[in-house]
Amino acid sequence: MSKPNRERLEVINSIIEEYQELDLVLTLRQLYYQLVSRDIIANQVKEYAKLSGLLKEGRMAGIVDWDAIEDRLRKPSKPSEWDSSKSILDACIDQYEKKRMEGQANYIEVWVEKDALSGVLSRVTEKYHIPIMVNRGYSSASAMFDAFNRFKAAKLNGQLNKVLYLGDYDPSGLDMIRDIEKRIDEFADGWWPGNTYARHTFGFEVIPIALTREQIDLYTPPPNPAKLQDPRAGKFVEDHGYQSWEVDALRPEVLHQILEDAILERIDPELYDNIVDSEEADKDKLRSLYQYL
Repeated sequence: MSKPNRERLEVINSIIEEYQELDLVLTLRQLYYQLVSRDIIANQVKEYAKLSGLLKEGRMAGIVDWDAIEDRLRKPSKPSEWDSSKSILDACIDQYEKKRMEGQANYIEVWVEKDALSGVLSRVTEKYHIPIMVNRGYSSASAMFDAFNRFKAAKLNGQLNKVLYLGDYDPSGLDMIRDIEKRIDEFADGWWPGNTYARHTFGFEVIPIALTREQIDLYTPPPNPAKLQDPRAGKFVEDHGYQSWEVDALRPEVLHQILEDAILERIDPELYDNIVDSEEADKDKLRSLYQYL
């Protein structure tokens, strides 16, 4: 292996260590954007391909840990197994959690354009028991109908519906906000025919929390050329110019903070804390069962 490649792998390992300190595992795409944002490689398709090849070579040579990079779309599944009754009780205690959003005025979901970010964002959504949905572009009719039924149930429960949206700052990424609002409107109108059941009446709102223009100015992620073949490119270029930006380029700790701040703005933190305290009291009761094992 050449000296430049070894030096590049040392840089890669330093980025991997940063993610591991946060107990996160990188995808190839996330690694690529971290290298681009640090001016280590150019933001070009050929550089992405070179990185993929170099990473494979580094892993085969034992320089990069195989567990440091994951493919989230190709994972096997298997049933849970237990060595003893104590081990399953340990697992039950670890997993026991109450409905942490119980009694909140807002029903919140997090929608993200790309699956690559779900592992990063789930750290926050799991803490608050907030659903996270990966769109992978424009959502299917079935996914939208399922989402509408969740929002309808929340509305009937007296809650307002808030979708915290994270997507690229590009023609499709921004247009998806309009698309989500329009399609939920269609289902809402069908639920109550003959009435103008607008989103604000239904209590539904899409709140883009990343990537925003303010965040681009603050964090200066690497730009991409706007995809002019995108049918929405004309309006995007007219409003925003010929550059676009990907939300993947933000560091995980930044995304964590953006998402947590957005959630805390829309919940009652004291109510949430009381439920977490109640969880701990219940776990103590479960631990008393050890004496019978």
